[in-house]
Amino acid sequence: MDAWLKERGVTEVECLVADLTGIPRGKILPTERFIKSQQDHSLRLPENVFSQTVNGAWLPDDDDPTDPTSPDIYLTPDPTSLRMVPWYAEPTAQVINDCAYADGRPVGMAPRQVLRRVLALYAERGWRPVVAPEMEFYLVAVNTDPDYPLEPPIGASGRPETGRQAYGIDAVNEFDPLFEDIYDYCEASEIGIDTLIHEGGPAQMEINFAHGDALRAADDAMLFKRTVRQAALRHKLYATFMAKPMDDEPGSSMHLHQSVVDAATGRNLFAKKNGDDTALFLSHIAGLQKFLPSAMPLLAPNVNSYRRLRRFSDAPINVHWARDNRTVGFRVPISGPEGRRVENRVAGADTNPYLAIAASLACGYLGMVGELEPSKPIEGSGYERAASLPRDLPAALDKFGASKPLRETLGEDFVALLLAVKRAEHDAYRRVVSSWEREHLLLNV
Repeated sequence: MDAWLKERGVTEVECLVADLTGIPRGKILPTERFIKSQQDHSLRLPENVFSQTVNGAWLPDDDDPTDPTSPDIYLTPDPTSLRMVPWYAEPTAQVINDCAYADGRPVGMAPRQVLRRVLALYAERGWRPVVAPEMEFYLVAVNTDPDYPLEPPIGASGRPETGRQAYGIDAVNEFDPLFEDIYDYCEASEIGIDTLIHEGGPAQMEINFAHGDALRAADDAMLFKRTVRQAALRHKLYATFMAKPMDDEPGSSMHLHQSVVDAATGRNLFAKKNGDDTALFLSHIAGLQKFLPSAMPLLAPNVNSYRRLRRFSDAPINVHWARDNRTVGFRVPISGPEGRRVENRVAGADTNPYLAIAASLACGYLGMVGELEPSKPIEGSGYERAASLPRDLPAALDKFGASKPLRETLGEDFVALLLAVKRAEHDAYRRVVSSWEREHLLLNV
C-alpha cells in the first residue's frame, strides 16, 4: 500500500468502517501517519461505533450488548479495497477496514465480518457466490425542512418531471452532467458499475453492478452510495436511497442477482450442461423462501422500508418464485447454463449492502445444506397471492430474533446488537408526532 500511496502523491487516507446502517465511519489520517499506523498497529476505534442508531444516538447502557467499557477495536485496512476519492482537490485515498480485538479475534458484530462469516461457510464446501446488485435511487431538489415533501429536481429543460418516465432516455439526459460525474467518479475509484436506466418514479434512476465477488460487490455498493450523494451535492441536488421517499411513487430497491459457482473450476452450480436447473439451485431458492421472512431486518432495516413493500407497487409482498416474472420475491431470469441465477427482489435500497448480501446468501446456504425443496414456480401475478413478508419493523425484529438457524449462521453477538439498535430506532420513531397526524387529527378528533 505504501508504494501505491506514494506513487499517486496521496496526502490523506480515509479509513472506513461500515456501521450497522452502512454509514462509513472511521478516521482520516495524513499519509505518513497512516503508513506508521500499519507498522505500530495503532489504528483503532471504540467498539461502540457499532452501537449507534441511524438517528445518531447511542444505545442506553441497559440495552447495549457490547462491552460497557467500550474497549478499542483494531482496524486492518484491506489492500484490495484501496481506492482514490475522486471528488477532492487534494489527492486522497479511501480504504475499507476489517476489525479485530486486541487478542486478534474478529469483531463479529462488524457488518463486513458478518458477510465474511457467511462466505466462509460457502468456502468450506467448495462453493463461491457470485453477486450483482441493482441499485435504485431518487434525485430530488434540495430540501432542508424534513416536514416538507420531497420534489423532483429541475433538469436541463428547466422543468421538473411531471409524470413517470420509466426507461426514458431523454429523462436521463436531463441530468447528463451529473451522470458523467458519477461514471467518472466510479471509474476513478474502481467501482464496477454497468447499465444506467430511468426507473418508474420521477427522477428515479437505477444503476446495475457487474457480476462478481460478493465481498467486493458489498464494498462497491457502500462506496457507490457515498459517491452518488457527493456527486449530486456538487450539482446542488440530493440523491436519496430511502426505500420509500415519496408518498405515491414507487419505492427504491437493491435487487440482488446471486448464483453459486464451484470454487475450483468456476462452473455455475445452478444449472446442468443441458440448461436444466440443478437440485442445488432449487434448494437455494427454497432456503430463500423459508428463511428470508425471518431475515427482513437486514433487507428492510428501517421503519420507512415497509412502506415500499405494498401490493401492486413494483415490490414483492411474498416469497413466491417464478421465471421472468417481476411480481414475485424471487425471479429467475431467462439465461443459459453459465448465467443461471436467482434475483432476490425483496431488499430495499436503504439496506447496508454487507448485511443484505450476507442475509440473502445465508438463506440460500441454509436451503442448500438442508436440501430443502421449493414450492412450484407460480404463473401470473404474485400480487394476487397472499402477503407473507412482515408488514412492519417490530414484527420483522421479533421474527428475526426467534430464528435459531439465522442466529447461528450470522452470529449471536451480531443478532443481539442489531435487535437492540433497531428497537431503539423504532422507539425513537414512535415518539415523533407526524405531519399526517397534525393534518388529520388536530381539529377533527
